[in-house]
Amino acid sequence: MGAGSGAGRTLRAAARARDPEQHASRGTVRRVVGLFGPYRWKVCGILLILMVVAVLGIVNPYMLKLIIDDAILKHNLRLLVLLAGIMVVTPILSTGLGVWQTYLNAVVGQRMMQDLRVALYSHLQNLPLRFFTATRTGEIQSRLANDVGGVDSVITNTATTTVANLTRGAATLAGMAFLSWQLTLISIAVLPIFILVTIRVGEVRRRVSAETQATLADLSALAEETLSVSGVLLTKVYGREHAARQRYVGETSRLTALMIRQQMVGRWFFGFISTFFSILPAGVYLVAGLVLHAGTKGGVTVGTLVSFTTFQSQLFFPIGQLLNIQVELQGALALFDRIFQYLDVPVEIADRPGALEIPAQEISGEVAFEHVYFSYERGGPPAVEDISFSAQPGQLVALVGPSGAGKSTLTYLMARLYDVDRGRVTLDGHDLRDLSQSTLRSAVAVVTQETFIFHSTVRENLLVGKPDASEEELVAAARAAAIHERIMELPEGYDTLGGERGYRLSGGEKQRIALARAILKNPRVLVLDEATSSLDTVSERAIQDAISGLMEGRTTIAIAHRLSTILAADLILAMDHGRIVEAGDHADLLARDGAYARLYRQQFARRQVEVPA
Repeated sequence: MGAGSGAGRTLRAAARARDPEQHASRGTVRRVVGLFGPYRWKVCGILLILMVVAVLGIVNPYMLKLIIDDAILKHNLRLLVLLAGIMVVTPILSTGLGVWQTYLNAVVGQRMMQDLRVALYSHLQNLPLRFFTATRTGEIQSRLANDVGGVDSVITNTATTTVANLTRGAATLAGMAFLSWQLTLISIAVLPIFILVTIRVGEVRRRVSAETQATLADLSALAEETLSVSGVLLTKVYGREHAARQRYVGETSRLTALMIRQQMVGRWFFGFISTFFSILPAGVYLVAGLVLHAGTKGGVTVGTLVSFTTFQSQLFFPIGQLLNIQVELQGALALFDRIFQYLDVPVEIADRPGALEIPAQEISGEVAFEHVYFSYERGGPPAVEDISFSAQPGQLVALVGPSGAGKSTLTYLMARLYDVDRGRVTLDGHDLRDLSQSTLRSAVAVVTQETFIFHSTVRENLLVGKPDASEEELVAAARAAAIHERIMELPEGYDTLGGERGYRLSGGEKQRIALARAILKNPRVLVLDEATSSLDTVSERAIQDAISGLMEGRTTIAIAHRLSTILAADLILAMDHGRIVEAGDHADLLARDGAYARLYRQQFARRQVEVPA
């Protein structure tokens, strides 16, 4: 029940992660702020510098008042020199502090970006296989590259820019109010209206940003599918180049329209604000001029007026920046929502508290399935049901049956790529869920029919099986898999690049490299999912000899469509519709004249097979 529930949560979370209309969680801002936690002291240092710079920012405008009213108009030369000197030193000091603050900001921002990338990548590595079968590779890549890259400026610049403008604006308002609270009220009277409109514009920007990123993910997925080696090959052989281009043009056109809309959201509004702030000083001069002309006692002197308008020009920049940042921040929060949606996908396959750590050399390899039930989706049809069998060290268990019978599912459960819904799978009597994943991974090796080769050298692909293997071990494994001679014929031997997905190698060569990987790992349990399907007769015979040697003292579970594999099996499990319908060795099952005998006559009876002596 627990595994099925986890499966449902994973699929629902994957669906939410793909939905661009999904509303942001209320805790998004809190989680973003939490990213700053490990760097709190550096952040405190940045805030302190910003406050000092903000205070320094009001020094020179106030010096103007003193220079005009107390130095120039009163012909005080010593005071004039002193005040002018202060006006020279202040910006120099502010610049130095600004450079230091920029450095600290860059350090904190880039390290936070590193933390976010690593956290997202590590979480994706821990997600169950079902997540990746339900999610396009290009979309995952887009989250890692485009979404994380999109929040870079927010983390590295926006946060500190917001604080800097807040402190600068507060200090400037304080200076303006000190000079004339009446003129200050005139200057900020319409600010609440601007703030309300800005919030509305930000909400629109957030929705457009989410839709833009979703379209960008679709475009990345399309490029990944059609420009991969397999995609290009399929497109070319079926003459679908024009259709692929048209599809890409359509997605690109949609993205272009969204990008233009994203750039234009609120631009008329911010243009109006800029114009208003440019005109506002004229109103201040008019009011102050009328006051001076009327001789009204309002504390407004020529120095006060010059100083105030200087403050006013300083205030417009941080206010404009804050209003614009609010809109940009809403767009960035949409990206954070998408990142957190992936981080919130539950990890199903994880070590339990106190999981057993058993050295590989202490594992004998006894495998048992005990009344195992499993469905890929919660409430969906069972992939396998009531599966029970055991395999002893040194035995070969062959799984046979039609496509969709549940054979591959059993291999997935044996490697704990999925957890069972009911029943249990055991290794040496231990439930796989009670073993640490490192223990299980060291004990079990899987060779799949669809062999994956990294875009790296042959040597590095082999070392996946045992990263610390010596050259002698490497060559011995390659020889055992009948691939050493072919590797030595390659231009750079073991240091030859295999190409994207190994397309510079034949299917048989890739499978032999995969087998060599498994041989190098030297597992206690070997799982073979049609591992010799792409081999010619000569190579298959060599591989069968290698596998026979590898199976000695080890447990092997193999999906078999070739009679040579079946004849060597100690136990054959004939499967259909997720159930074991027959179990026994080849001779016994033929004698029963049941499901296995029918399968044998349909698939194997007319094949020429060389039975090993």
